[in-house]
Amino acid sequence: MLKTLHLLFVLIAISSFIGRVILSETQPHLLKQKLFKIAPHVIDSLLLLSGIILAVQGSWATTGHGWLAAKLLALTAYIGLGAITLHSRGNWRWLAFSGAMACFVYIGMVAVTKNPFFFL
Repeated sequence: MLKTLHLLFVLIAISSFIGRVILSETQPHLLKQKLFKIAPHVIDSLLLLSGIILAVQGSWATTGHGWLAAKLLALTAYIGLGAITLHSRGNWRWLAFSGAMACFVYIGMVAVTKNPFFFL
C-alpha cells in the first residue's frame, strides 16, 4: 500500500514539474498563484516522507545500501536543476530541464535495480 502511494506521489510530482515548466513558457503569470506555490512543496514532502518510511520499513536506511545514497544524491541534483529550469530562460532552461529529467530517470532505474551502476 505504501509503495503504491509512493509511486503515486512520484507520478504527481513529475507531472506537476512538467506542467509548471509548460506554464512557465506559455502563461508564467499563473505560477504566481498561491496554489502553484504551495502544492509542489506539499506533494514533494509527501513523496519524501513516503520514501523515508519505505527505507526504514525495508531496513534500507542502514549501511551497505549505496543505491539509496545514489538516489539521494540524484534527488539533490534533480532539485537544483529543477530550480534552474523554473527560474531561467532560453537554453539554460532547457539544459537544466534535460538534466532534471535524466536525474528522474536515473532515480527510477536505481529504484528498480537497486544498483547505482546499472548502466555498466
